[in-house]
Amino acid sequence: MVNNMYSIETKKLTKKFKDKIAVNGIDLNIKQGELFALLGTNGAGKTTTIKMLSGLILPTSGSIKILDMDMKKDIFKIKEILNVSPQETAIAPNLTVKENLEFMAGVYQIKDKDKKINELIKMFKLDEVLNKRSKTLSGGWQRKVSIAISLINDPKILFLDEPTLGLDVIARKELWKVIYELKGKITIILTTHYMEEAESLSDRIGIMANGNIVEVGTSKELINKTKAKNFEDAFVSIATGGEL
Repeated sequence: MVNNMYSIETKKLTKKFKDKIAVNGIDLNIKQGELFALLGTNGAGKTTTIKMLSGLILPTSGSIKILDMDMKKDIFKIKEILNVSPQETAIAPNLTVKENLEFMAGVYQIKDKDKKINELIKMFKLDEVLNKRSKTLSGGWQRKVSIAISLINDPKILFLDEPTLGLDVIARKELWKVIYELKGKITIILTTHYMEEAESLSDRIGIMANGNIVEVGTSKELINKTKAKNFEDAFVSIATGGEL
């Protein structure tokens, strides 16, 4: 379960692109085993924050610690213990599901790769699509396979970027079940535009606006703080500074 050691700690984390400040000196602590949703409107700074936290881009200033390791000094060690399931489904379209899993197990040089692959097949119930080419799968299946692949290296931290974007209600709920199963076992940072998803899945939620983290709390805490009827109204109130 969630404990008090932090998976991610940032201090005054800042990213500038020329004259534009995309992320404005944020302090963020995410506990081990926590599912933390990072929300915000387009342009709020979420994507830039995720890219810095996952080591894809370097901050302009400030610091990032991942499981007590410094992002600048220990980037290679850190990259071994995290993974990203991107918005664009990261699977090879002409390979079968099994071939995709085998290929990525090879890339990560997984020692007991058959055992790991079988574990993922079971967890994601992939048996029925195992020998199908990935490009023939529905969006829901493709997203499941993509998340399965992101777990091939047993990451301690997983970034889920809009995992259910464009999926129908049934496919979305099925993917939620998978995410629920992962809760507490690894640290998950979720970005989503679906308020119901953030409310249902996350332990805590951070809301970004104009490069700042303006509020952090559970969905109930944020609803109470804004005196809103529901979480969506609370989000709108916080993200717009109460202007709508």
